[in-house]
Amino acid sequence: MRGVSKRFGGVTALQDVDLDAYPGEVLAIVGDNGAGKSTLIKILTGVYRATGGTIEMDGEILSMNSHSEAIARGIDAVYQTLALADHLDPASNMFLGSELTKSFLGFPLLDNKRMREESERVLFDRLGVRLPNMDAPTESLSGGQRQAVAIARAVYHSDLRVLVMDEPTAALGPQETARTLKLIEVLREQGLAIVLISHSLDDVFAVSDRIQVMRRGRCVGIVKTAESSTQEVLGLIVGVTEDA
Repeated sequence: MRGVSKRFGGVTALQDVDLDAYPGEVLAIVGDNGAGKSTLIKILTGVYRATGGTIEMDGEILSMNSHSEAIARGIDAVYQTLALADHLDPASNMFLGSELTKSFLGFPLLDNKRMREESERVLFDRLGVRLPNMDAPTESLSGGQRQAVAIARAVYHSDLRVLVMDEPTAALGPQETARTLKLIEVLREQGLAIVLISHSLDDVFAVSDRIQVMRRGRCVGIVKTAESSTQEVLGLIVGVTEDA
C-alpha cells in the first residue's frame, strides 16, 4: 500500500500511509483507538475504497470495490466479532454462503458429508486442530475453538495470500490466547502474509516480525520486533521518546 489516504466528509482518517506485507511474515499494526488501524485494514480488505493512494501485489495495481473482490485477489480477514452463526455447527459456518452441493434426481442438495470432511481436513492440515464435536453448535465451543473455525474458513481458499487478523486474542484467557498465537505461527510457516491488529503488546512481541505504529491517521514508525522494545513502541504510540 502506498500513500493511502481516506476522508469521511471533512474528517481525515488516514493520511499518506504506506504498508508492506511479505510472505511468511507477521506484520503487527498497533496504535490507540482512532489511530487509523481499522480504516487501513478495511481498505486493504476491500470494505472501504481509499480516497487516495494505491494497493499493489506482485507489481499489479489492485482495484477492489468489495470484500469479495479482495478475497478473489487472495486477501481475507478474520475480525474480532468472528462473524459466526452460533446456532450452526462448525462445518456449516465454514461454508456459510458457499455451501457444497450434490445432485439427486436432478435437484441440488447440500453435501453435508463432504462439507464436514473438508472442515475436519482444513482444521487439522492447516491449523493442527481437532474439534471434540463437529456436530455441536458453534456457540458451545470455547473461544479459541471458535477462533480456529473462523481462521479455517479464511484459509480454506487455496489462493489466500494475505490474512488480516483483527484482535484475535480479545476476550480469551491465557491458555486460549497461547493456542491462538500458535495458530498464527503455523500460518506464517505456511507462507502467508499475516497482518495482525492488536492492543496487546505482549501478543505482538510474541509473534510478530515487524511492528507498524499508527497515530492520528499516520504511520509514525516501523520497527523490527527483535530489535525493539515495549518502551520504544509505547513511545511511538503516545508520541514521546523512550528516554522521556
